[in-house]
Amino acid sequence: MASTKIQFPNALGELLSAKLDVPVNQHPHTFAVFAHCFTCNKNLSAVRNISRALNQAGIAVLRFDFTGLGESEGEFADTNFTSNVEDLIAACTFLAEQYQAPELIVGHSLGGAAVICAADKVASIKAIATIGAPFAPNHVSHLIATKAMEIEAAGEAEVVIGGRAFKVKKQFLEDIIAQSLTEKLRKMRKAILVLHSPQDEIVEIENAAKLYHAAFHPKSFISLDGADHLLSDKADSNYTGTVIANWASRYITVSPKSMLDSDKQVAVRLGEKGFTSEVMVRHHHLTADEPASVGGNDFGPTPYELVSAGLGACTAMTIQMYARRKKWLVEEVVVHIDHKKDHAEDCEHCDETKNKIDVFDRTIELKGDLSEEQITRLMEIADRCPVHRTLHEEVLVKTALDDRS
Repeated sequence: MASTKIQFPNALGELLSAKLDVPVNQHPHTFAVFAHCFTCNKNLSAVRNISRALNQAGIAVLRFDFTGLGESEGEFADTNFTSNVEDLIAACTFLAEQYQAPELIVGHSLGGAAVICAADKVASIKAIATIGAPFAPNHVSHLIATKAMEIEAAGEAEVVIGGRAFKVKKQFLEDIIAQSLTEKLRKMRKAILVLHSPQDEIVEIENAAKLYHAAFHPKSFISLDGADHLLSDKADSNYTGTVIANWASRYITVSPKSMLDSDKQVAVRLGEKGFTSEVMVRHHHLTADEPASVGGNDFGPTPYELVSAGLGACTAMTIQMYARRKKWLVEEVVVHIDHKKDHAEDCEHCDETKNKIDVFDRTIELKGDLSEEQITRLMEIADRCPVHRTLHEEVLVKTALDDRS
């Protein structure tokens, strides 16, 4: 994924640190906001992995540090659950003003409870996903239970959470005690996905059941069986992100790829900006582009790379077709190709650019129980693949103007 560091103001004008992760192979079709867990930050590995999975589905993700955490301004001691919800609303407002209004909001742990409250106040949100979220925000009070009396008496105290010291004030406890998700869930008519691990030792699985039962349809539950609360296993966070992306596709805006109107085998469409081209091969969609260094977005292979891909695919297919016909066991064929322009060996005027020729450097891996004689024969067959032969023969390209437009 491609990440851009950004900042946006919270309700008090303090700058919150964020990263906007965007797909590397396309323009995002929608935007999402991610709320991290209590006292965590936007750079938690699970957050990055989930964001990457959403990117792969064409969703841009804004992940940020709540006020007083990570690289964001402000004092954590002055924050509470209500201010976290306000931070989420500020994030949604920033996206709407600078990019595109978000349609998906995702929250982990206490962040999951916060996104439910924020989604209730952000009209553009169509889908909500919670991960290991508590049914009641005051669930986190057990993390500071040992200092509760000191906080009550002195108005504040320093607590250690996850090996780090945080100052917690009395107003924080009062705020989370006053919060309730029940009414918000009963009134809300937005799609919600509840993800939770039965083995979660921080927020028990019973919380997921309460969230699910309080919410109206469309609602879904996914068990993250075997995962811990922080999704510290990469496989768990990758799975979580993929599930959210697939589920959300039913509720968020995903622009359908319109079929190109053509009676030819291949059609290519390019707009007025950049070089990102939509390629349709029968009913198969591809993307072609140029590197950023020459003005492209690098969302897909270049035209020459597509030619190289065609040569590589044809080479592999031809080798396997021949081997199967001969009943030779070729377990796998791997074709590596580089394309460049070079001077012909017998070039008389090598200093002239027009005298350069196209060179495809092709390396073939053959895996299987093959004799030297069989390998030699298969290498000969590689040179007979149809695309290879086409590249060696004279080619005529006939061009006509389509006047239908």
